[in-house]
Order: sequence, then structure tokens, then C-alpha cells
Amino acid sequence: MTSGDTAPGGRGVGKRRGRRHGGSAVGSKGDADDGAPRGRQPRRSVAERLEAGELTVEDATEKARETLLRILTAAPKSRAELEQSLARKGYPGAVVGPVLDRFDEVGLVDDAAYADMLVRTRHAERGLSRRALAMELRRRGIAEETAADALEQVDPDDEHAAALALARKHVARTRGLDRDVRVRRAVGALGRKGYAPGVSFGVVRDALAEEGEDDLDDDYPGAED
Repeated sequence: MTSGDTAPGGRGVGKRRGRRHGGSAVGSKGDADDGAPRGRQPRRSVAERLEAGELTVEDATEKARETLLRILTAAPKSRAELEQSLARKGYPGAVVGPVLDRFDEVGLVDDAAYADMLVRTRHAERGLSRRALAMELRRRGIAEETAADALEQVDPDDEHAAALALARKHVARTRGLDRDVRVRRAVGALGRKGYAPGVSFGVVRDALAEEGEDDLDDDYPGAED
């Protein structure tokens, strides 16, 4: 059977469907396209839609409430963090403020409880010092008085115990290396957790002493800081 023959049913064998004419498919959308770029229009913010009359204040308030609930379902946040998140989404302060006030009233936003939780978990799980915890609370927009109350959960004994536990862990990781290298790495690791050089050196020296290294010099750089 040649290429011009037909198979049962009358269809030509070997013939290509959708033949092109003039280099483009028949009925192609490109025939009507003038070649101009067509970009998606940027989505307008809630504030812009309010100003244009597309949203009422009640509509915007409900949207803000739903957005806040989604954020808080994912993870607890401070009031300042929630304000920043909604501002980035284009919600005006006149809408955000009253909604957050209401969340405060019903306990869905509670900076004191949030600060207590953050201090407790960050200290227990990561061994952060009071100084590092204070910096994190400040970064999250917690008021100084609220932060100070939360930090009272960590007393000097708690802080020393956490530092010593970190020192033991880092010292154990460097067994077999030069002593000065071990000290430097462990002290650096504690410094990144917010511990002062003097505190870091002291607990590293104690951790090494537990392994039999009892000849560390007291004048090691930073030992008295």
C-alpha cells in the first residue's frame, strides 16, 4: 500500500494532521497576536482597594481577622510581629489596630505569655544565655518591661548549668585535637549563644578538667571578661 492509499475507514495512511500553512498552524492564536507583551497587573493592596471603594472597612476588618488567625495557627507571634506581617500585606493601621486590640482582649495575642514561652524553650532547647534571649525578645518587638519579667525565669545558676552543658558537648566533639583548638572552638560556640568570653572560658575549662585537662592557663584571652 502506497502513501496515497487509504486504510479501512477512509483515512489516509502517513498523512499528517493539522497541516501548517505559511509556517503557522491554521487557527493559531498567534495569527491575532500583535506581539505586544502582556504582563499580569500587580495586585492592589487592601489599603488601595479601600481607597478605591472596592472594599468596605467591615470587609477589610474581616479579611484582617482571617489573616491573623491563619498566621497564629501556624505559630505564635508577638503583637509587633503581627502588625508587621499585616503591614507587608497592605493592611492599613486603622484596620489592623482595632482587630489586634480585640485579639488582645480575648487572649489570642498575649505578649507576656509569648515572651515566657520563648525564653523557656530557647533556654531549655538551645541553651541561649540571658543576653541572647533579651536580644531575641527585642527583635520580636516585646516591650522591655515584659521582656524583663520573662527573663526572670533564667537565674544565674540556670545560665551556668546551660553553659556548662554546651561546653561539655562541644568539647566532646573535638577529642583528639590540639587543646588550644578545642578551647577556641568551644569558647566560640558559646559566644554565639550569647555567653561572655569569661563565662565561656570558665565552663570550657571545667569541661576539659572533667576529661583530665587541668593545666589550662587562667590568662587565656578573654578569660577575665
